[in-house]
Amino acid sequence: MTVAGGVPITRPVVTFILIGLNLTIFGLQFLAGINEVAGSFGMWPVSIALENSWFRLLTSAFLHGSILHIAFNMYVLFALGPTLERILGHVRFIVLYLVAAVGGSVVSYALSDPQTVSVGASGAIFGLMGALVVAGRRLRYDIRQVIILLVINVVIGFLAPGVDWKAHLGGLVTGAAMAAVLVWMPRKNRLLWQVLGTAAILLLLVAVTLWRTTQLRDMLIT
Repeated sequence: MTVAGGVPITRPVVTFILIGLNLTIFGLQFLAGINEVAGSFGMWPVSIALENSWFRLLTSAFLHGSILHIAFNMYVLFALGPTLERILGHVRFIVLYLVAAVGGSVVSYALSDPQTVSVGASGAIFGLMGALVVAGRRLRYDIRQVIILLVINVVIGFLAPGVDWKAHLGGLVTGAAMAAVLVWMPRKNRLLWQVLGTAAILLLLVAVTLWRTTQLRDMLIT
């Protein structure tokens, strides 16, 4: 049985589906114009606040700015996804991925310049790294390689121009929190506690989004 509960799995099909979906969307984005699609569906605070385009908090996580950008993110997803999917199971893994993706977007929305447009699965990817550290401690895995990978990426995020370190931070914290909810809950009523914990994280993200929206509307309209 998976540590988080549910049916044991042998093939990480959700990981492969996510990789295929990201690659397909990037192919369409490339054909339509990378910057044009990013402007319509990327994480753009002004549009989210003034046009209520909340969908951008999720759609931005399936867009990328270049071939190198998506190649790196999909490599890390391929490297870490299968292990986490086997630990959590299909459903819990996809919930972790999506909530971490939104968490990265929400923190970027809260802290970025209003005119900034950002895209990428990096929030979700950092969420997987944070989750694997938490889950690894629960299972007593050797997580040193994950920590090294995480540190390298954190440093790159702060030093390289144009990298949205805020989304990285948001995804990392959200992913770690989700993993704690999914793997550390007691066996008794585990599913209930997992649902309640996930709901609490989502409510916090909603609260941050509403706060930032109010702040931006006051700033941009007045």
